Amino acid sequence: MATLTNEIPPCLIFIAKDGRWYHKGAEMIHRDFIHLFYENMKIDSAGQYVINWNGEICFVEVEDTAFVVWSVAYQEKAKDMCASFLISLSDDTREKLAPETLSVGEGNVMYCMVKGNTFPARFNRAAYYQLAEYIEQEKGGYYLPLNNKKHKILINDNNFG
Repeated sequence: MATLTNEIPPCLIFIAKDGRWYHKGAEMIHRDFIHLFYENMKIDSAGQYVINWNGEICFVEVEDTAFVVWSVAYQEKAKDMCASFLISLSDDTREKLAPETLSVGEGNVMYCMVKGNTFPARFNRAAYYQLAEYIEQEKGGYYLPLNNKKHKILINDNNFG
């Protein structure tokens, strides 16, 4: 969760762990505004989510991650291409899953990196179950097999015990 700094004022925007956006406590429903904010969002050197638009900068309070993976679809090998997983994100975009970035965090929540490994994204329950169909266990660890490679899923040991 971001914290207030002296240098950057708050946007008065809160992103809940389910990917819903709120401004001053009211849910934001206009997707065009949300898309604009996503397009102008960065993570600063202090790890805060900030929006920089038209020379104005403010920080966004984020409960967990700004991006949420809403669905996962397996893409078979196409001509001259490798198989992949296509993920749908909370900013209404789709991209290929970077399987080497998969991890499990607190509360057994699955995460990956998105937007060119710039932002972490949290899997919602449906997306997690869609991906879990493909996950395999071996020697006490978990991995995602894809294109003849086993992508190890990093697990925060604090979750299990």
